Amino acid sequence: MTLVRRVARPMLAAIFIKTGIDQVRHAGDLAPSAEPLVHRVAGPLHLPDDPVLLVRLNGAAMAAAGVLYALGRAPRLSATVLAATAAPSAYVNHPFWTEKDKSVRAEVLEDFLTDLGLLGGALLGAVDTAGKPGALWRGKRAGRDAKRLAKLAAREAVHVAESGRKDVQLAAAKLG
Repeated sequence: MTLVRRVARPMLAAIFIKTGIDQVRHAGDLAPSAEPLVHRVAGPLHLPDDPVLLVRLNGAAMAAAGVLYALGRAPRLSATVLAATAAPSAYVNHPFWTEKDKSVRAEVLEDFLTDLGLLGGALLGAVDTAGKPGALWRGKRAGRDAKRLAKLAAREAVHVAESGRKDVQLAAAKLG
């Protein structure tokens, strides 16, 4: 892991860890603002229609993924979880579109954009392969290699069969 990744991952993860812990500890206070979103997504996603529980689960997932990301463990998966948990949090916690007062709206919009920037950082972390090929590329490469080896094996089998046929013909000619 490069020095930049070693330093940047914990820096990015810190806010997710803190926010996740806060969501777990104060789920009851946060649930009323999450309630409309929970009611909309609970049915289609087959989740319980319990805002307090879902806020806690979101927070626990966010904190756990933040710790894993900070430690560099399963960084792409943990960054994906961070992005998945940050999106509903940004939507629920900073609904600038509902604010009528311009100054309050500007403040909430700034907080929303900050969360949006963190979401962008998590998305970048989710696709960062650390200079190594990703799973999709490796899978395609393995498929191409297997196809090439199969063609090579088929050619070799034809060559061996042809060589064997010639040996049989020579042996038959000597006997015959």
